[in-house]
Amino acid sequence: MEAAAGRSEARRPAIGLFERWLTLWVFLCIVAGVALGQLAPAPVQALGRMEIARVNIPVGLLIWVMIVPMLLRIDFAAIGRVRSHVRGIGVTLLVNWAVKPFSMALLGWVFIRHLFAPYLPADQIDGYIAGLILLAAAPCTAMVFVWSQLAKGDPYFTLSQVALNDAIMVVAFAPIVALLLGLSAIIVPWDTLLVSVVLYIVIPVILAQLWRRYLLRAGGDAALQAALKRIQPLSVAALLVTLVLLFAFQGGQILKQPFVIAMLAVPIVIQVYFNSALAYLLNRRLGVAHCVAGPSALIGASNFFELAVAAAISLFGFDSGAALATVVGVLIEVPVMLSVVRIVNATEAWYERRPLARA
Repeated sequence: MEAAAGRSEARRPAIGLFERWLTLWVFLCIVAGVALGQLAPAPVQALGRMEIARVNIPVGLLIWVMIVPMLLRIDFAAIGRVRSHVRGIGVTLLVNWAVKPFSMALLGWVFIRHLFAPYLPADQIDGYIAGLILLAAAPCTAMVFVWSQLAKGDPYFTLSQVALNDAIMVVAFAPIVALLLGLSAIIVPWDTLLVSVVLYIVIPVILAQLWRRYLLRAGGDAALQAALKRIQPLSVAALLVTLVLLFAFQGGQILKQPFVIAMLAVPIVIQVYFNSALAYLLNRRLGVAHCVAGPSALIGASNFFELAVAAAISLFGFDSGAALATVVGVLIEVPVMLSVVRIVNATEAWYERRPLARA
């Protein structure tokens, strides 16, 4: 049944209506959220005060509805397949965990703390950098399957790589974030960070895997796919509602600094192209097949923005620069990643001009 679940990933439609127009939906959420924050500030502030141990209850529930369906797709048994793609897996792990978070911290320091600092609110600069670090420290989970299929990637490599990344994220996300925030002189209590990891990684992973096993035992892959189809609209709705609430809190700041989103987008776009190119070229250098190098580059560049948004809100609050920075990642995800897919597909002939070893 697990093998059938793996095959279902390969049959998934290339890109759905929501994913294709994600940038438009986020833009509409910006407009709706800013309007809501200006027209009804009291209810928005009341929602923001609904916290237990610095965790916003409404947002916590929305994040779970977002994340659990994504994790439900992941077959952790696929980790056993990593031996058949050892070089491609190694390249992606190197880029995801040893390059991307640190390159984003460097780009944040260059652009946000220095080049753009005169045009940004001084009290939010640390928050912006923290948000960028949170965004880069979590490799993408769900949308990677879409990008991989569009790039004609090996579905079993993609599945095993995502499963391995999710397993690593459980133990590596908090230390990497704490290290980079410390290097950036941003103080975050370890207990708060660990609570975020438990709430938004550990518990959702456990719930999703228990649910997945129950569905597969009860009705096989058909039951799993039926459940995913039913809950997907809820996941989408939860993401959009979360974004509306976030921009309701951020509305005043955005109106005062209308170009802040564009400035935050610059380091995000640069790191996507840098890390995807690095993974792609390293795979070619090592003789990895194109059907593995493509998804490797895409996994190396994309981010688990739902987790980043949740962690930013939990650590710094709804109205923080960190939360806003993570949402910019959502805003530009689709157009930037689609451009990477086009580059990967357009360069296939160039990539395969040299003898390739099987990865």
